[in-house]
Amino acid sequence: MTVIEPEVLKAVAAPVRPAFIREVLRQAASVPELAARLGGDRMTLAVRITGDRELRRLNRDYAGEDEVTDVLSFAGFGQHLGDLAISWPMVERQAAAHGQPESTELALLCVHGLLHLLGWDHATAVERREMTRLTRAALKRSGMTLVKGRL
Repeated sequence: MTVIEPEVLKAVAAPVRPAFIREVLRQAASVPELAARLGGDRMTLAVRITGDRELRRLNRDYAGEDEVTDVLSFAGFGQHLGDLAISWPMVERQAAAHGQPESTELALLCVHGLLHLLGWDHATAVERREMTRLTRAALKRSGMTLVKGRL
C-alpha cells in the first residue's frame, strides 16, 4: 500500500494542526479507488494553507480565471504527487455558509484537491457523482460526514 507523506505549510494564521491535514490525506489514500491510482511505496504531497489574495493570483496565473477560489491543485512528477493551495478565508466562509465545522470543510477541500491530482474531474454529471461518492468515502475514513446539500 502506498503511503502519502504530506508536508503542510501555513502561510496564514489558521487554527488547524498540520497533523490533522496529514491524517485526513493518509486516510483518503486508503480508499481502494484512490490507492489503486497511487504509484510507488511512498508519495509526497505539499499543502499550503494561504489567503484569498494568493489563491486569486494562482488562479489567474495558472487557470486564467481572475477570481478567488477555495482550492487549487498542481500536478507533480515522480514520487511527488503534487501541491495543493487552499484559501483559509474560503474555508471559514464556506463552513459558515453550509453550517459545518471548519475542520470538515478543510478536509473536504484537501480530499477534493487530492482527487484532482489523481485524475478525477467534475466536468460532467457522471464525473461529479463519482467525485462526490469518493469524497464521502474518503471523509468517512476520518470519521467525518458532510452536512446535507454540501455536495
